[in-house]
Amino acid sequence: MGLAGLAGVAATGAIIARQERQRRAYTPDEIRSRLHERVAEAAKPDGPAPRPE
Repeated sequence: MGLAGLAGVAATGAIIARQERQRRAYTPDEIRSRLHERVAEAAKPDGPAPRPE
């Protein structure tokens, strides 16, 4: 269990680090644009569209 747990923690850390690098790759203008799109989508009378998974 100890070695498997350590491997799980290391894998989780690697995934989080990769997601953080992808998030930081956006320019401030891209982030602003995406937020505006999300607000406009949420403000529609029928609500937001389902997010693709």
